[in-house]
Amino acid sequence: MVDSLLFIPDISGFTHFVQNTEIEHSQHVISELLEILITANTQNLKLAEVEGDALFFYKENEIPSQEKLLAQIETMFTVFYSHLKLLEKNRICPCNACATAPNLQLKIIVHCGELQFITVQEKRKPFGQIVIEAHRLLKNSIQSDNYALVSDSVAKIIGLPVDYKSKLYHFNQGADSYDSSEIGYLFSKIDKNNLKLNPFAVPEVVDFKWPPSIIFIRNLEISANQLLEYITNYSYRHYWVKGVEKFEYNPEEVTRLGTEHVCIVDGKRLNFTTVTKEVDPDSLIYGELTTDVPIEALYQFFIIKPKSENTCQLTVEIYPKAKSIFTKLLLTLLMKRAIRKSLKTSLDNLETFIKQDSVSC
Repeated sequence: MVDSLLFIPDISGFTHFVQNTEIEHSQHVISELLEILITANTQNLKLAEVEGDALFFYKENEIPSQEKLLAQIETMFTVFYSHLKLLEKNRICPCNACATAPNLQLKIIVHCGELQFITVQEKRKPFGQIVIEAHRLLKNSIQSDNYALVSDSVAKIIGLPVDYKSKLYHFNQGADSYDSSEIGYLFSKIDKNNLKLNPFAVPEVVDFKWPPSIIFIRNLEISANQLLEYITNYSYRHYWVKGVEKFEYNPEEVTRLGTEHVCIVDGKRLNFTTVTKEVDPDSLIYGELTTDVPIEALYQFFIIKPKSENTCQLTVEIYPKAKSIFTKLLLTLLMKRAIRKSLKTSLDNLETFIKQDSVSC
């Protein structure tokens, strides 16, 4: 029987990450990383299981060539660290989960052998000794949490030399004993500085040359971080933003610069993009922009300044942008009054929601 390939990308630091950070945001971060690793599958590997912080891929009765296998490993490291860089550069959330996400690392285990299968709930899953061996190889003596490990059985088939070196790879020999049986392997620590990371857009910091047209200030009995969560987590929007029929957003994503969401009002879709501007270093800020308005654009910023551990000051600033005389007149006569009224109602609702939520807790 032809050998089958087992391929396991495993996110290092996951346990510490979840235990020591905000649970919901850490779950979102890990979910995003697993998704981008799945989409980076260039060798038509089959996904057998999502195992918490790891993915279990296999390729039945086929071992890709050395060139294809090393390229697949490099692709996954590249997308992984590209996404971590995006999370770092576009972050607006100050929580520990979002702040420490760039410290996560990746290890990839590659093994092969005769593969068997079992059927569970009509789903065919890999089974057998090589599956056990591949998972045991995750627990090895390599002094790193960021590496590619290729078992001796795979290295022999693909002709991977013991001393293989390239710009990214520098393989060394290793071996560990499991139940009195030794498994040898080649491993290469991965230096992310040697990866050509994928580019991503970093939204510009908006710089206004004029004061806000509308401004509201509220003192609220809630921590600054929790208030930012209520504002940036769109699952809370229906509690305080009224007049919106539906919110469309990615519930598995932590809001960051460039994040998009849609508000449906009277059947009309209003597309919003997360933006930012400069504020005092001790303040938190969330901003959003829409161009789906009768004027050129509308910017809305929520600036949160901590006053104590459980109190803060919320400042909301509205910056309409209009070019023509007609739209400026429309803004002055009609829109400004409507925006002010709607915003006051939303802030009243937000304050009520905060009080009710604090009582329920």
